[in-house]
Amino acid sequence: MTGQGKPTKISFVYSSPTDPDEFEAAYPGQLALARKLPGLIRLQASRVWPKEDGSPAPAYRLLDLYFTGYAAASAAAAQAGDLVAATLKHATGGVVIAFAEVLEDA
Repeated sequence: MTGQGKPTKISFVYSSPTDPDEFEAAYPGQLALARKLPGLIRLQASRVWPKEDGSPAPAYRLLDLYFTGYAAASAAAAQAGDLVAATLKHATGGVVIAFAEVLEDA
């Protein structure tokens, strides 16, 4: 695989949960688990703005976990069992988790 030494992030894209209040109550625990991952150099949590016309937004929340490279992200993922379990339990609307090469940093 090319680019393994490039900065890498693991992104969690949460769809709208069936019970937003329950999700929000559990979310700080997910962030705490994410902060414990080895090699984590930056964590960015976001809430998606609702659409102005009232239609469902394409996502509810975003969580980006940054690492120095693919190997560091993979090592963290290997120890992320508790985070993934908590995510799957509380992301009742669904979640997509993806590894991505960071091409540009602001």
